[in-house]
Amino acid sequence: SPELRALSIKSSPNVTDLSISKMAASCPMLAELDISFCYNVSHESLKLIGHNCRNLKVLRRNLLNWLDPSQHRGIIPAEYLNSVPQNGDEEAAVIAKFMPNLVHLDLRFSKLSPNGLKLIVEGCTKLEILDLFGCANLTSRALQDAAEGLKNLKVFTRPNFYIPRSVFHTERYGHWRLYDERFQTNVFQI
Repeated sequence: SPELRALSIKSSPNVTDLSISKMAASCPMLAELDISFCYNVSHESLKLIGHNCRNLKVLRRNLLNWLDPSQHRGIIPAEYLNSVPQNGDEEAAVIAKFMPNLVHLDLRFSKLSPNGLKLIVEGCTKLEILDLFGCANLTSRALQDAAEGLKNLKVFTRPNFYIPRSVFHTERYGHWRLYDERFQTNVFQI
């Protein structure tokens, strides 16, 4: 469909680099794309999308919470999640180089590093909305530099660095519970 302008194929396990290459070649007018939770899609697909879809303004490339896999364990097969290793910096380099006209970018739970974020800031100068929720590899300095470097930025969702205690295995810290019981402090009570 050469006139297609918006496409959402999120959470589609059958979407692969091959299907994305066919879509990118036949949808040059695409302005909005959501490929969130598509783990069979690599940075090579992003390159094809950026090269063929020059009108792309919105890209959503959100991933599942890798900080707390218990949220999706047993629901989504691990083989699928590990089928194509997600490299946040490779994806960032491709986005920066081939998608300079983006105004909205979602990268929730990407394994993006400060270097990858810097590439996006330098390559996607028109960004107005940037969602980096859950990108735990980013530093406060990198986030500040991004906010200052993107002059058109209106909405900036930063990573939530608060990780609930339930994420950690409380058995590992059981000795603190013993301390509470012995001295009756209730300081370490969950």
